[in-house]
Amino acid sequence: MTTGITATRRGAVLAIAIDRPQKRNALTAAMYGAMAEALAAAEADDDVRVVLFHGSREVFTAGNDIEDFIDRPPSGENAPVFRFLMAVARATRPMVAAVNGPAVGLGTTLLLHCDLVYAAQDARFAMPFTQLGLVPEFGSSYLLPLVAGYQRAAELLLLGEPFDAERARAAGFVTAVLPPDQVLEAAWSAAEKLARLPKEAVRTTRALLKAGHREVVERTLLDEGGHFRELLKKPAAREALSAFMEKRKPDFTGK
Repeated sequence: MTTGITATRRGAVLAIAIDRPQKRNALTAAMYGAMAEALAAAEADDDVRVVLFHGSREVFTAGNDIEDFIDRPPSGENAPVFRFLMAVARATRPMVAAVNGPAVGLGTTLLLHCDLVYAAQDARFAMPFTQLGLVPEFGSSYLLPLVAGYQRAAELLLLGEPFDAERARAAGFVTAVLPPDQVLEAAWSAAEKLARLPKEAVRTTRALLKAGHREVVERTLLDEGGHFRELLKKPAAREALSAFMEKRKPDFTGK
């Protein structure tokens, strides 16, 4: 597959690995496209019962590759990133995640869609959208208050500051916090347990769990995407992205 993403079958589990260590697993448009294709293939293959997301021992993902993001901003619902978001939101297979190290931006919001999430004690999460002059994505403005409560979600999304694995577990989207060298093994074990269960019972149970929120999540994805693309054109976002590339603090005076 595209450099940076590998998809590996082990029995009935499809593992999607973010594998771009030289860039701390930062995500490009091509990588989003590759993950969307992998999920589509999983949905088309009845023998795939579970999807597992993981990064490396050092990092889950540093979020978007800012240089690639500037060169290839998401321009609409056909953009690779949006195709990936919708593929996850519409997935029928259970999704498990193993998180080591930093999980920034989509690295955190993806977890809100997963059914089981195993995080390392050294995992660090962040949703720094407002710090970039942007709004949350991946339905997180709906899903995070749903699982964490409004006040906790408001703090994490409005301030956009990093937080640790225990705080993520308290916020309701991490299943267990483990020593770093046990995380991937625990995620594989859970995925394989799910894969051994009757598939119709598992898929139907998952569908029932998500039924009350599916339409709202998709509508929120669309709403967030519209605001996100609009704010990308504004001076605050341009300043934040320029400051990141120039390794300086942004100046939001008057923005």
